[in-house]
Amino acid sequence: MVILSGIRAVVTGATSGLGAAMARSLMEAGATVAIAARPGPKLDEAMARHKERGSHVMPLAVDVRDARSVEAAVRQIIGEWGGLDLVVNNAGIGMRSVNPRFLEQPMPFFEVTPEGFTDVVATNLTGYFLVARAFAAVFVEQGAGRFVNVSMNHETMCRRGFVPYGPARAGAEALSLIMTEDLRPYQIAVNIVLPGGAAATGMIPDDTLETARRSLLPPEIMGPPVVFLASAEAEGITGERIVAKDFNAWLVDFRSRPRDAE
Repeated sequence: MVILSGIRAVVTGATSGLGAAMARSLMEAGATVAIAARPGPKLDEAMARHKERGSHVMPLAVDVRDARSVEAAVRQIIGEWGGLDLVVNNAGIGMRSVNPRFLEQPMPFFEVTPEGFTDVVATNLTGYFLVARAFAAVFVEQGAGRFVNVSMNHETMCRRGFVPYGPARAGAEALSLIMTEDLRPYQIAVNIVLPGGAAATGMIPDDTLETARRSLLPPEIMGPPVVFLASAEAEGITGERIVAKDFNAWLVDFRSRPRDAE
């Protein structure tokens, strides 16, 4: 069992879906986790659930689309914890916000409203940038730190009817690759984790057929790779793109690599 005692992590979009599953897995492994989300009932309810379990957790009210809000969140973390070990960039909104019937009735890009496009990009791409930019300054000053950026299958980025979600996620993945190289000289790790298929989260329409729902991946699939990337064994790992459903095979391959190849 991976032990993360002493690890301090921020997980954005952690009140539900993949973010909630990753935050829970980190806490179960012993990490102290900041549940980062917009202030409101969802954040309050998430905090209440975690505290019932006796978890090491704190709320972090933040709007990832607002640079000043993100910077205030960084100050809060440093003020309360004195430092930080891991940031999981996960906050995002899906196609439902643009086209509630996106699975059955794909909407061509030219029917997407500018407002809908801007809203998704502001959260799923600009939000990743603002969070990474602000916390990178902390990591550079510390001389250590790790980012995990959540992504999705490349095929979905190009899928018919998936503007603006696909382009925003593609942009976030490109951002991750550039972050990796920009932060490599500072010994700060940047890795990408994705489920490996559609997951059973609030991004899936409520009326999706039960037969289709059976093929959805559980959000908890994201837990093991994120916990591993927060662990001592992952020291020095950067630039990896880990598919959560194939994590066990990836880990076997990683552990078989010659040390001078890492």
